[in-house]
Amino acid sequence: MMHRPLVSPIFENRFDAGRQLAEKLTQYKDKSAIVLAIPNGGIPIATQVALALDADMDMIISRKLPIPLRPEGGFGAVADDGAVMLNHEVVNYLKMTEQQIHYTVNKVRAEVQQRSLLYRGHRTLSILNGRTAIIIDDGLASGYTMLAAIESVRRKKPARIVAAVPAASATARKLVEKAADEVITVADGFMPKFYVSDYYRYWNVLDDDQGLKVFKDWQMRRQNLNLRPENLPPPSMTMRRKPLI
Repeated sequence: MMHRPLVSPIFENRFDAGRQLAEKLTQYKDKSAIVLAIPNGGIPIATQVALALDADMDMIISRKLPIPLRPEGGFGAVADDGAVMLNHEVVNYLKMTEQQIHYTVNKVRAEVQQRSLLYRGHRTLSILNGRTAIIIDDGLASGYTMLAAIESVRRKKPARIVAAVPAASATARKLVEKAADEVITVADGFMPKFYVSDYYRYWNVLDDDQGLKVFKDWQMRRQNLNLRPENLPPPSMTMRRKPLI
């Protein structure tokens, strides 16, 4: 059965969504915040927010636990430090066995570890202690991917956790508000069946290669911004090459 959107798109694409979301986060500009993207859909959005806030950016890997034989749905999520969040209501409704749960959790954990190596290599997550961590995804449908990310980030002892997404279902937002210190959205949906993609005019599923390219493009752009003359130290503070004798 073909899905018919119940709302008109308000974002051209994820980059546009990131620019609109950044306007809701201006209070964190120059506040030593760090933007944490949930790959892959959250990366283009997070790059725009990080640039607008002049903030550092890193990844927090969190993956949905797909329902057996219905992978478009989920019954929870796993984060990159192994944190697991289960939607017990869905688990009970589907009458899932412990064996089914453990099998899926272990499979997704392996995927999360592989993706973590892809994005970070052997580098650990940036230091979050005492900082404001802004966790970004392209939307909240069930909210469990964000919950797993929040649980993982909370263990790193940030001063504040902000969950920020362009669009969220009212149910997911209410759930995430219990875990995060603040939830910021551009749009909230109150329809019975919520689809993040409905809010985007151009929507595609990003693969790891595309996500990694967007992240590397951001790194290069951030480096170029830092090399602008106004961002360089005065001549008296720069290192001079010792002349050869």
